[in-house]
Amino acid sequence: MQTPPPNAFLTVDTAALAANWRVFAAASGPADCGAAIKANGYGLGAREVADTLTAAGCRDLFVAQWQEVAALGLLPQGVRLAVLHGADAADIPFALSINAVPVLVTPAQVAAWKSTGRPCDVMIDTGLNRLGLAPADALSGLLDNLEIHTLHSHLACSEDRAHQLNETQRRTFAEICSKIPARRLALANSAGIGLGAPYHLGLTRPGIGLYGGGQSPGIMPLQPVAALSARILQIRDIAPGACVGYGATFTAARPTRLATTALGYADGYPRALSNHGRAHVAGIPCPLVGRVSMDLTIFDVTDAPQVAEGSFLDIDFDLAETAAASGHSEYELLTGLGARYARIYR
Repeated sequence: MQTPPPNAFLTVDTAALAANWRVFAAASGPADCGAAIKANGYGLGAREVADTLTAAGCRDLFVAQWQEVAALGLLPQGVRLAVLHGADAADIPFALSINAVPVLVTPAQVAAWKSTGRPCDVMIDTGLNRLGLAPADALSGLLDNLEIHTLHSHLACSEDRAHQLNETQRRTFAEICSKIPARRLALANSAGIGLGAPYHLGLTRPGIGLYGGGQSPGIMPLQPVAALSARILQIRDIAPGACVGYGATFTAARPTRLATTALGYADGYPRALSNHGRAHVAGIPCPLVGRVSMDLTIFDVTDAPQVAEGSFLDIDFDLAETAAASGHSEYELLTGLGARYARIYR
């Protein structure tokens, strides 16, 4: 059966992705630099992201759940995959059948995993109060006779470099680590790498920064990785005073040419960008007019007369600007990208 042509494209710049990883690897100094590829590679395709990053030299990958492991297929020799949500007793048979390790996060998980005799990672909560062993549990003898490869913690406020909790967590983690044998220590996420060498330890775990979000940890800027484009389904000319879209939230002040595109909030394009988003054609800006609906978004293409039905608009998707305009975090923007995009890797 012939496949119908796509109505929207998500283009992933793999060269930019690899370049961003190298920025974090360089900033990590002697520490190993891993990569968080959970949530389907932050919405961009976990298999393709993993292939790109391992080819660039990354040897530590992180997903959140065991259900994410199968999509990665066979990883190159020497690449280590860790599952951040740990392993309950029900997960252990699957965990033992594949080449991935759990990051144990509860006393019950530790007790269940001990029976396997296999190495693992362990997460210590030092102030985020999310997943991880409480310091008292970690130091109670619970971890005795457990072969810990990497001992982790996670920073709560690393995006705010001046926040006092960063140093508090670092010191707490250092004190705990001095009493628990482990081959390697890990604390810093993307923003945490920018806090400097005391936070790098043996392994860093960049995430959003790999995909072009957040701040660069050094002088080299991060490159955008994801780009969107959408097919124009219809072009319509309206007179001054005509309204556009649900709720009639936009009224034309001039003779206006509209392009209705196959893009909507079902594709992860935020409804909050109604009357605020933008596309462009050959550098000509085309403002979004009216409300973003489930499957359709309308742009003013009056100043881009060369557009035609069936052609594509490039949708502005700068992460920082789109986050500010929509009220969505950069994480939400990426991981919310829907399944209807044809993904292109270049």
